[in-house]
Amino acid sequence: MRIVIAEDNVLLSAGLELLLSTRGHEVVEVAGDAEAFSGALERHRPDLAIVDVRLPPRFRDEGIHAAIEARRRYEGLPVLVLSQYVERDYAGELLADGRGGVGYLLKDRVGRVGEFVDALRRVADGGTVMDPEVVRQLLAERARDPLEALTRREREVLALMAEGLGNGEIAERIVVTENAVHKHIGNIFAKLGLAPTDTGHRRVRAVLAYLERR
Repeated sequence: MRIVIAEDNVLLSAGLELLLSTRGHEVVEVAGDAEAFSGALERHRPDLAIVDVRLPPRFRDEGIHAAIEARRRYEGLPVLVLSQYVERDYAGELLADGRGGVGYLLKDRVGRVGEFVDALRRVADGGTVMDPEVVRQLLAERARDPLEALTRREREVLALMAEGLGNGEIAERIVVTENAVHKHIGNIFAKLGLAPTDTGHRRVRAVLAYLERR
């Protein structure tokens, strides 16, 4: 894959570049701020972008807004956002378009090389990946919202969906059959009002339902 990185921390960006190159990927440019990131996308049209939530000059939300704008401008561009802390609002903004090909991970996940590389692959393939800690906080925050209709097992399945796992992987994780997972997901879609005729990415919309109910 050809990858553009938007990260102002030189040590982290150098580490990412080395890690990705050893895995057969090409980092075509490292941008230190949102403006440079926009230019890099125009020049290289990469297969995937990795973006820090907070970029110069204010170090607030420049990165997340640059990522959202990139997905508007280059439809289908897979984007993996990295954050130092759990920023629930930012995760919601990233998923708001209801499409796949997005990820939101805490930076310490980069050190778990296998998990990080797997997340990159999922995002590049059009999946949705959310850091387990983000999912945990969202689930805890919504203990008394309309999603109470979900059973404990359905909530567990939805949390794993949010992490980007496929049906087979979920089945292995919770030790049930893939057919059972399929039924749980069908129940989740039904309880969240996601009809089979919905042309959107229903797995993404199911995760987004957590983020919208604040």
